[in-house]
Amino acid sequence: MSSSAPAPLPLVRTAVAAIACAILIAAGAVLFAPPAHAADQGTGFGTWAPLSASGWHGSMVVGGVHTYCIRPGLPLPTGESTDHGVTAAAAGLSPQQLTGINLLVTTYGQTSDPVQAAGVGWAVKAIADRSETLHSWGYRGESLAEAVRWTMNHVSPAHAEEVARLAERYYAEGMSAAVASSAAQISLTTDPADARRGVVRFEAGGPGTITLQNAVFADDGAATLADARPGADYAIVSASPTGDGAPYSVDARVEGSAGYAAAVRHITTDGGQDTAGPGGPLRFSAETTDATPRPVLFSPVLSTQVIDAEVDGGPFVDDVRLSVEDGVWPRAGDGSFVALRATARVYRTDAPPAESMGVPADATPVGDLSLTSDPGRGAGVYRVESGWDLPGPGVYTAVWQISAKAQDAGVAAHLEPGYAWVEKFGVATQQISILAPPPQPTQTPGVPSAPPAAETPPAAAAAPPALAATGLDDSTARAGGIGVAAVILGCAVLAHVAQRRRRSALP
Repeated sequence: MSSSAPAPLPLVRTAVAAIACAILIAAGAVLFAPPAHAADQGTGFGTWAPLSASGWHGSMVVGGVHTYCIRPGLPLPTGESTDHGVTAAAAGLSPQQLTGINLLVTTYGQTSDPVQAAGVGWAVKAIADRSETLHSWGYRGESLAEAVRWTMNHVSPAHAEEVARLAERYYAEGMSAAVASSAAQISLTTDPADARRGVVRFEAGGPGTITLQNAVFADDGAATLADARPGADYAIVSASPTGDGAPYSVDARVEGSAGYAAAVRHITTDGGQDTAGPGGPLRFSAETTDATPRPVLFSPVLSTQVIDAEVDGGPFVDDVRLSVEDGVWPRAGDGSFVALRATARVYRTDAPPAESMGVPADATPVGDLSLTSDPGRGAGVYRVESGWDLPGPGVYTAVWQISAKAQDAGVAAHLEPGYAWVEKFGVATQQISILAPPPQPTQTPGVPSAPPAAETPPAAAAAPPALAATGLDDSTARAGGIGVAAVILGCAVLAHVAQRRRRSALP
């Protein structure tokens, strides 16, 4: 018995691959082909059939949307229709025709009123091809209203006049529709006196919604403004998004509608009409950011402490603490802290002054001090020593200040316009005293100075009390004293000898 030989493996694999490719091609044709819909009878008057004596005057519904004929003279699109989506290339129509048709179909065409739908249908066909529209049903004149009445008297005589009136009105409105531009631009400006403030404005073919980042609108504090008008200035207030003092930028974006797009939703049917649905508004958008980053503003202040409250002379030495009352210490574009300059004037008074907002009349200026903060640390304590010495006894008081006008332009941009902070006069921690030397005796002119008084010698030691008077002179007294002493000594010797004899006599 003979049997068939199995097919070679390479041939099997080739066949399988071919079948798979065919399946993929077929699937692709289904997946990527434009969607197809059957056109349904919409709103209007006449006969819903591809060809009829009086025709159909109104809308055709495709995918739930009312569409209108733009190829007058062709059969009604009752067959399978293909939706090509919104396009600016429909049936060879010009941008102005597409804009007018889009306006009518969008504004008036999505209706359930047959009179209104019929008026839209006539106007749309007339914009697409006026001659074919006027003469398709036997009318020989050039009036759109008369052509509508001529035809509608055979379809719905009771509504012929109103449909004609609406057709003329809609046609005029559609033909006068300007082709809008999607071009738009938006700009930001910074107030030169206050970097936090500025203006945003845009130019476009219609109103739009402006959205800000790192800023809000000055009127209501919101970051978004709807229905903004092109060409109008809107004040803004900006703020740093990070809080680290680094320069920052404001971003602005506008989106809106410039009218009706020069486009329609294009539906085609083989052997039948092309129809047009709403093409939507013409959208525009634009965005921008600050051309130059905005500096962070702050309110710097300081406090001070002299090193020694009493000195014999020398320079004025002060420790100055720089700090921020409002905001944070700003940074330059390279990340360093801005270098702030503070200055002081030192005054002399005869006595410690009381605190006051101004400098008293009896205070005499004696010199100036200044410091510039370190870009590496910004706020902190800085020791300041005058380059001159205190001129003599008195009380010396420094009055420090920080002002915008004393700064470089780049630093002044970080301060409020006209910013000035001034220390009170007479702050106790700002006073240094030099005491006057003790007063010296004064001499009357022409009178010689008295010689210094001789020192008084110390008093002699008191003499011992004298003996009672006996008539003896001093020598006799001395001799008597010596004799008495000898007697006493002799007695002592005799007593000692007797004592020894008694001891030796003892057994």
